[in-house]
Amino acid sequence: MAGVEAGKEEEATAVRITGKSHVKPGKLIGRKECQLVTFDLPYLAFYYNQKLLFYKNDGCGEFEDKVEKLKEGLRVVLEEFYQLGGKLGKDDDEVLRVDYDDDMDGVEVVEAVAEGITVDELTGDDGTSSFKELIPFNGVLNLEGLHRPLLSIQLTKLKDGIAMGCAFNHAVLDGTSTWHFMSSWAQICNGTSSSVVVPPFLDRTKARNTRVKLDLNPVVSCNGDEATKQGPPAPQMREKLFRFNEAAVDKIKSRANSTPPPSDGSKPFSTFQSLAVHIWRHVSQARNLKPEDYTVFTVFADCRKRVDPPMPDSYFGNLIQAIFTATAAGLLLENPPSFGALVIQKAIESHDAKAIDERNKAWEAAPKIFQFKDAGVNCVAVGSSPRFKVYEVDFGWGKPVGVRSGSNNRFDGMVYLYQGKSGGRSIDVEITMEAQAMEKLEKDKEFLMEV
Repeated sequence: MAGVEAGKEEEATAVRITGKSHVKPGKLIGRKECQLVTFDLPYLAFYYNQKLLFYKNDGCGEFEDKVEKLKEGLRVVLEEFYQLGGKLGKDDDEVLRVDYDDDMDGVEVVEAVAEGITVDELTGDDGTSSFKELIPFNGVLNLEGLHRPLLSIQLTKLKDGIAMGCAFNHAVLDGTSTWHFMSSWAQICNGTSSSVVVPPFLDRTKARNTRVKLDLNPVVSCNGDEATKQGPPAPQMREKLFRFNEAAVDKIKSRANSTPPPSDGSKPFSTFQSLAVHIWRHVSQARNLKPEDYTVFTVFADCRKRVDPPMPDSYFGNLIQAIFTATAAGLLLENPPSFGALVIQKAIESHDAKAIDERNKAWEAAPKIFQFKDAGVNCVAVGSSPRFKVYEVDFGWGKPVGVRSGSNNRFDGMVYLYQGKSGGRSIDVEITMEAQAMEKLEKDKEFLMEV
């Protein structure tokens, strides 16, 4: 009987694909080619960037009606964001670009049903395994955009709501561009506007115009070998969402700023710098690092206002760069939070137009496709941003009940920051760590701000 019950339970939570279609811009665009630039290319060996938004039923409109409404809005928004309906391509010199043509398939839209899953089940704080099947393109490399859609969307009917799983090709756009697209699409669907209010700025070469020819063979062979590689099994990873309300965020910030900064002209620490050092310190503690062990902090920073000339917020593409800094675990943990906050602040402040240009020149002279192992020893790497208004993405049936990242692009120390569900200055922190260290972190009352 137990086996039958388990089978029924499995069936109830199963996700069943019911249809697949493609959506193109609502008007003819013609042939368009847009060269990928130095800011885009390092991410080819990352995976598609996955986001999941889930919404409660609002009592108005069936699932099928909502799907049609979303597709109609998608046709309109793609008239401006048409690159997402294209594919990766190469020119005669093997330089990668985004190609769009009217006869291409467009954006993939998958329809699915999981009527045994409730929205509340997805709002828990644990890992991504419970919703892996709700997001397309698990384990798909950005490089596969040469023959796959650059955007795939899965719309799943839940018992009491709808889940929207999106997979964006990260070689084509960063978080700022992702949420610009999502909010534009939502505004069209909810009737706020009939067209894109702020069109994307599509000329990437204004930010960088060096033509870089890449040898993609190491990426393909390296990822092909991973499965066959013999060696010790990889340590088990766990993911967890930690929610910091306004009071906790304010306390973390005041703690970081409680020690007077050195008299070298450094400024008070921002909310980001304060929360970043809070995470860095407690993750390092949970990992039981020795005082002499080095630990790296990495932030994927938006460079739109750092480059010279500055680019508009609407710049469409990747205009991010990884900023690395490191210190010994002993120094990080034995000193007050202001020590680590200053290390982070200096790294961020010094990453100006000159530093960006130097990094680009060095990369162009010896191009290297990033892989997770490049993030650094004992690393904490921060992506996404609480500045993205993820809870404002309302397609006409209310704001999302939850917003999460999928299982792609997760490794030991990867952190995603989101606007907190409770609003205001609250921040949600998604962390991936080795299971043993995670167990310590989730019991750490100082980290959780329960002390």
